[in-house]
Amino acid sequence: MDKMDKLEEVKAAIPHREPFLFVDEIVECDENRILCKRTFRRDEFFFTGHYPGFPIVPGVLQCEAAMQAGAILLTRIFKDEDTAGKLPVVAKMGEVRFKQMVRPGDTLFLEVRFRNKMTGIYFLHAKVTVNGKTSAQFDIACALTDQPKNV
Repeated sequence: MDKMDKLEEVKAAIPHREPFLFVDEIVECDENRILCKRTFRRDEFFFTGHYPGFPIVPGVLQCEAAMQAGAILLTRIFKDEDTAGKLPVVAKMGEVRFKQMVRPGDTLFLEVRFRNKMTGIYFLHAKVTVNGKTSAQFDIACALTDQPKNV
């Protein structure tokens, strides 16, 4: 599968689009875990202001990338349930830890594990690595909501 096909696979799973799409490809996926990849290019829109002369990927964007991977995982796990047309939205994040800086050109590996489902809330754990080291990890709670019809 070439680079464009991998990106189209991501776009088919979640509604995010450039410039706010932070998953480049799905590396592997099973019933409880997904591993995705994202390389931050030097021309990303946020690097000009975060920080000029020493650009760093904002931690919140590392979290967003992992949450997008988690959304892909949920669409695959629950594809046979009544989730068609639903959007996964973050309800809560917890135990967020940043451990490693991410710089332009770095490739993140986004590993998200499904933990549990209770009354329409999906619980996940995310771990982001760069160069084999953990850069961020956190817990996520997501809800599925109806997509607006006239947006």
